[in-house]
Amino acid sequence: MPVRSGWLSPDGQSREDTRLVSLGALTPTSPVATRSGILPGSSDGQWRISGFTVEGVTGTMTATVSPGRAVIQGADAQGAYPVALTENQTLTFADGDALYGRIDLVVLRVYDHAHDGSGRTEAVVEIVRGTPAAAPAAPATPALSIPLYEVVVPKNASTGAGAIAWASALTGRRTATVGVGGILPVTTDTSNGAYPGQYRDLSGQLQRWNGTAWADYPVLPTWQSWTPAWTTSSGSATPAFGNAVVTCRYLKYGRTVHCNVWIVFGTTTTFGTSPTTSDNWRFSLPVPAAAVTPVVGFAELGVDNTSRVVARVQIPSTNVFDLVISSGRLSGAALANSGVVDALSPWTWASGNSLLGTFTYEAAA
Repeated sequence: MPVRSGWLSPDGQSREDTRLVSLGALTPTSPVATRSGILPGSSDGQWRISGFTVEGVTGTMTATVSPGRAVIQGADAQGAYPVALTENQTLTFADGDALYGRIDLVVLRVYDHAHDGSGRTEAVVEIVRGTPAAAPAAPATPALSIPLYEVVVPKNASTGAGAIAWASALTGRRTATVGVGGILPVTTDTSNGAYPGQYRDLSGQLQRWNGTAWADYPVLPTWQSWTPAWTTSSGSATPAFGNAVVTCRYLKYGRTVHCNVWIVFGTTTTFGTSPTTSDNWRFSLPVPAAAVTPVVGFAELGVDNTSRVVARVQIPSTNVFDLVISSGRLSGAALANSGVVDALSPWTWASGNSLLGTFTYEAAA
C-alpha cells in the first residue's frame, strides 16, 4: 500500500512506517489536539504545499495524486494520525450524470475500526462523490479526513472528448500544518489561530494571531498628531500659539522618528513679553531623542512669497528642537537678526507668518 500510517494498524507498525510518517507537525488546536494538515514545502522550494497534489490526465476520468506527508487529528482523546503517501496514486472518477453536473471531493482519510466501527484500519486517498444538481455543491468532508481538492464532473462526462476538463475542474482545498512556533503557510483556510503570538504567511503577508483575529505583522506605524510645547531657551518671554494653525504630525518606526511641522501664527498668537535675541524659541519633540544632534532637517520661515528664509532644524537637548537661520531672504533684503530663531530673528514675527519644516531623528527608545 502506498499510503502508510503510524500507530494505526493492530498488526504492528513497521520500521519503514515509523521512518516515513511524522508526528513533528503539531500546531495545537487544544491542549491535547493538533491541527490537521499537509506538511508544507516542495523539493525546489517554489511551492507552499506540494504533497498530495492532484493532476488530471487529459481526455480521461483519471487523476494522479503525488506523494506527501500529513497529520489527521481525531477526537481529542483519539489522538493524531501521521500519514504518508510514498508514491503516485491514480484515482478514477465515475462518469458524469446524464442530466446534471456534480462536484466530487478528493480526501485523505483514516479509517480506525476501534473508533469508527468501519471494519477497516487504514489510511487512504479516496473520492467522495457529490450529488448531481442544477447548482451542485461539494459534499461534506467525512470525519477523520483532510479535503484535498474539489473536482467538477460535468454531465455526461466520460473518457474521450467529453472527459473532465482538468484545466478548470480542480479547486484546491489543502491546508498546511507545522510544528509549534513554526510560521504556518496559508492557502485556502480561514481558521482561527491556536494561541496569541502564532504567526502565519498569507500570500506573502506575515500575520500574527492576537487572540481574537489575524493582524498583519509587523504592525505598520501610522502618522499621529502632536502639538509641541513652545518655550524659550532662557525661560523668559514665553510665547503662546493662541489661534495659530498648528498642524504637526509624526511617525515613529522602530527608533526612527519622522516629523512634519506646519505652523501659521494667528491674530491672538503672542511672542512673549519684552523678548530679546537671547530668548531662542524651542519646541518639544513628540518623543525624546537619543542624543543632541546639530542637524536633523530643514524648515522654511515665511512672511510672504518674497520674504522666505531657510533654517536648519537641530536638537540642542533630547526633548526639544530649535531652528538655526541658514540663509538670507529670498528677496535679498537684509535680515533683522541671525542665529537661532526667536521673536526678533530673523525678523519681528507677526500674525500670518509661517514656519514649515520636516526632520528625522533617532528616538531614545
